[in-house]
Amino acid sequence: MMETERVHEEDDMGGWSEITSTECPIARSSAVIGDRWTLVIMRELTMGNRRFDSLQVQTLASPQMLTNRLKRLEADGMLERRVYSDRPRRYEYHLTAKGEAFASVLLALRAWGEMWCKEPGEGIAVHHLHKACGREVGLSGTVCEGCGEPFTMNEVTGELSAAFARERADRSAAARQDAEIRST
Repeated sequence: MMETERVHEEDDMGGWSEITSTECPIARSSAVIGDRWTLVIMRELTMGNRRFDSLQVQTLASPQMLTNRLKRLEADGMLERRVYSDRPRRYEYHLTAKGEAFASVLLALRAWGEMWCKEPGEGIAVHHLHKACGREVGLSGTVCEGCGEPFTMNEVTGELSAAFARERADRSAAARQDAEIRST
């Protein structure tokens, strides 16, 4: 029997540590993902958001929390940093093959959240259109409800609902306003 031990300790999580010595894939996965911050960071990376400042704005994570989660995701092989500016040195964060494979988990969470975590009358936040057939893929996982073919996140285009687009724009505008106030 193979035994795996993974340890993550984070000061900003109140001394939280996770030790997994189990064959259970759910427990092992939770050692990588760990918390809601990691999920929303992975959502943003899947949506193509790559830069620290923008990730911070859209996840609402503190700089320290975001830094810690990005480092953990990098250490776990979910993403890689790539330099986009030498002066000052700045990085973009790109999903690895392991990170891209996590998209199916995000799609499952999206489907569950659309079904069970919304108020009556709220619309779908993101419509994913299958590039191959042009139809919406629906909420049934990684098989397009329009054409019945499997898809990956690279094979869909996401269209934000007006409400979700407005929410994201409002967060960006608030961050710009905060930055202007701090610079004066």
